[in-house]
Amino acid sequence: MKLKKSPHSWRHAGAALALSLTLATPALAAPATAKPAPAGAVRWNLADLYPTAAAWSASLDKTSRAVPALANLKTRLTESPAGMLATLAAISDLQREAQRLELYAALQGDEDLRNAPAQERRQQTERLFAQLGEATAWVAPTVVAMGTEQVTQFINAEPALKARFDQYLGNLLRGAAHTLSPEGEALLAAAGPLLNQPSTVRQQLDEAELQHGSTTLSTGQRVTLTPAEFERTRTSAIRADRKRVFDAFFGAYKKLEGSFGANLTAQVLGDVFSAHARHHPDSLSAALFADNMPLAVYRTLVQQAHEGLPTLHRYLRLRQRMLGISGPLAYYDNYPPLVPQPSSQQWSLERSKATTLAALAPLGATYTGLLSRVLDSPWVDSHPRPGKASGGYMGSAYDVHPDLLLNHSDNFESLSILAHEAGHAVHTLLAAANQPFEKFADSLFIAESASIANEMLLSDHMVATAATSQERLFCLSQALESIRTTFFRQVMFAEFQLKMHEEVEQGRPLSGARLSSLYCGLVKQYYGEAEGVMNVDPAYCVEWAYIGHFYMSYYVWQYATSMVGAAEFTSAIQSEGAPASERFLAMLKAGGSDYPYPLYLKAGIDMAQPAPYQALMARMNRLMDQFEAESAATAASPGIKKKPAAPSRQASP
Repeated sequence: MKLKKSPHSWRHAGAALALSLTLATPALAAPATAKPAPAGAVRWNLADLYPTAAAWSASLDKTSRAVPALANLKTRLTESPAGMLATLAAISDLQREAQRLELYAALQGDEDLRNAPAQERRQQTERLFAQLGEATAWVAPTVVAMGTEQVTQFINAEPALKARFDQYLGNLLRGAAHTLSPEGEALLAAAGPLLNQPSTVRQQLDEAELQHGSTTLSTGQRVTLTPAEFERTRTSAIRADRKRVFDAFFGAYKKLEGSFGANLTAQVLGDVFSAHARHHPDSLSAALFADNMPLAVYRTLVQQAHEGLPTLHRYLRLRQRMLGISGPLAYYDNYPPLVPQPSSQQWSLERSKATTLAALAPLGATYTGLLSRVLDSPWVDSHPRPGKASGGYMGSAYDVHPDLLLNHSDNFESLSILAHEAGHAVHTLLAAANQPFEKFADSLFIAESASIANEMLLSDHMVATAATSQERLFCLSQALESIRTTFFRQVMFAEFQLKMHEEVEQGRPLSGARLSSLYCGLVKQYYGEAEGVMNVDPAYCVEWAYIGHFYMSYYVWQYATSMVGAAEFTSAIQSEGAPASERFLAMLKAGGSDYPYPLYLKAGIDMAQPAPYQALMARMNRLMDQFEAESAATAASPGIKKKPAAPSRQASP
């Protein structure tokens, strides 16, 4: 999964002005296990950010020394429109440089996780942001104290203030009821490191204290189930081996269920504390406030996922037939591929670039022109190598350009990741070209739609241009699995997050065992245990302890909504052509100039209504129709086993 986050969002009423850094990996991702990079590999050039590490250090020193002086601007903020502009601009300029510093530290650190000075630079930027947060904690309460009438007068009297800061100021006024005194804001800012400790403790537990389980596979090979090894071996074609892998992997987590539970409870308690401190009725309301997101969107997502479970169960029955399993599936049957990747589908970096460009042609010349610029630029670190961070992400500084970290391995997944991260990059270029820094940073709710739409267009292109039935079936199977993991699995996570927060908010205690019970109920419901689709072993219900995203309050649900929005856009682009593409590009150009829900509305999509979610279910059913028809026509082809006739299709929601 590719993350895209803005760790220092300006939208929070008590936060600093603006940051547009977007990163897509935990601070210290596991290093890639790789041979030296191949001859065709490319490396990014971080000199566009800072020519040398010494230049970075000089900028950090200069920025840090400027922070204490921000306290002297408090009176100037309220004295006149020009004074307010000068004050906010001074803060914004420091924020702008700070996010550039953070980006350089993150990118250079991920080039080689063994580079200790680079990792220390990450810590230095974290301290800088903490200082900035405390030094500007007075801004929100001061603006709120001025009142709507005076702030509006200032905005209308100064065009530059309106152009850069009207939304920011309006957002602060919107948050008046949730804004504390200057002392309270400073106290909450100072408490940030303490409230972030559960995530740090979880990393320590998971990466240092946990004794990973081990097992012997049917081949006689003994494997220690680190997360990377678990992800590899859980796809085994041998069902008994999959069970061994799950038993050993989650057995290790079960031994620390109590510790993981106490730690995740601390995270939930911190979320509830912060929500109450800011006078929100509950933690969900607090989490959605920054994006001004209607609660109906979250509730509709969960409700529509439940309505769509027959479609998920249809897919799981398809999986059951393709894997040749006679009875109900088990939880460990989710990961073997339905169809192996054909040997003909080898995706070099150059072939991946060409295919991505061809697949995204429906988005128009403006989009593909920027896409070509990204793919042909020295902004990409393309291949795995010893010490390099794993995964893929896009990082961007407003003043420079997007940078892409990839670990291209010449397979279909690498092609999909390239298309996804390039989507983030083009989105960034469009927003930067059309918005000032203060309105540049987009919400995850919008950002992931931009990239998942790329993946869907790529998938449909691959199906349409497949040279063989085997290739077509493989591409269809990948698209179906993507909906299972990005929509249904993420909504299940989102519902779990909601349930555990509600437990605390309603005065009920949490523990590791209670969390496993809550999680188990959801897994059984989503995967159809009552319907005879899958039997879920309670031993695997400690899976929540393995999911690091639960330490990012109400975060994962936006991947699911992004897939829903992407499906709606993809369908419209394919049926309408240019008018739909223009609506899509207009949303990308808007950056963070408006809240994500109204930006979707302007593009013709209401995420609080069932229709977009039903469109995704229709897409999933269409893909299954194609898969079943293709499979039936090629049942005797190499690698495709002949299966019993499919049961009658369940109606689409």
